[in-house]
Amino acid sequence: MPLDTGGVADLRWDADSSRTLDGAETYAPTLQSAGDIGQALKAVREHRALSLEQVAEITRIRRAYLADIEAMRLEKLPSRPFTIGYIRAYAQALGLDGAAAVERFKAEEPMLDEPLRGPLGVDQDSDPRVVAIVAGVVVIVAAIIIWNVAQRAMSANAPPSPTASATAAARALRDQRSGPVALGAPLPAPVESTTPAPYETPGLAAAGADGVNHSAPARLGVRADGQAALDPASLPPVFAAKGVVFGTPAGQPSSVTLQALKSASLIVRGADGSIYFARQFAAGEAYRAPQLAGLTADVSEPDSFQVFVAGHSRGVLPAAQASLNNLAE
Repeated sequence: MPLDTGGVADLRWDADSSRTLDGAETYAPTLQSAGDIGQALKAVREHRALSLEQVAEITRIRRAYLADIEAMRLEKLPSRPFTIGYIRAYAQALGLDGAAAVERFKAEEPMLDEPLRGPLGVDQDSDPRVVAIVAGVVVIVAAIIIWNVAQRAMSANAPPSPTASATAAARALRDQRSGPVALGAPLPAPVESTTPAPYETPGLAAAGADGVNHSAPARLGVRADGQAALDPASLPPVFAAKGVVFGTPAGQPSSVTLQALKSASLIVRGADGSIYFARQFAAGEAYRAPQLAGLTADVSEPDSFQVFVAGHSRGVLPAAQASLNNLAE
């Protein structure tokens, strides 16, 4: 069996059986040295001439935590699992058995049921908004429960519904008559106020009281009411500018020109119904229509505009709405 040297390194014997130690064979502290695990780790560190800063650099543990472990100021350390990990890392950095260091710590501080503490520096205050929301939900649920209980109590205490007396019931049964039941004629269905008026196709409506079909499109030189338009002989036979000419510039092709005989409005719409041109005309002003398909002229009064095709008069507009392509034909 090997001789127990009591922790003394390399016991050497002389020829006369006397024991001697050289300078390097001094006493070396171990994990079982000192009064507690913290003092033992400190003794080993100082024996190896290491500073707390050097150990902190090796273990990546704060210097303050290492100092608290050596002094066993456990109240300044994080929760117990973190402290155990720090002790294991500290011992391993010194070349010692980390598991043995942890076992001694647990034997000296056997508080295994200690509640876990949160990491240092973390604010443990709860959000007041969460508390307010929870309180509001509790109040609403309590109000609903109280309301239902009150409704049930009121229904239970309510008096029974009134019923007819036995005499009245017997009289009603006695006055019943048997026989056929006569029903009147059914009433007409109610008229909906939002029902639109029926659509009438232009030109197919019946003539009015004056014998004129006002829905039929007018012919060139004839008004929609059947009355004769202005005498074409009284109109100038060719176009002569008497004011500003709008629309297609001079030099560009244009077949139809509308010249205002008096103040009136003119709106030119495209094939899709969009407004292509709109203006309030004064007497003498004119509009040169571009050669585009689907253009329609809307005027306030047909007699207010004279139609010129290729510079020659075609009378006035036949109706308040007319196709410029048809006027050119």
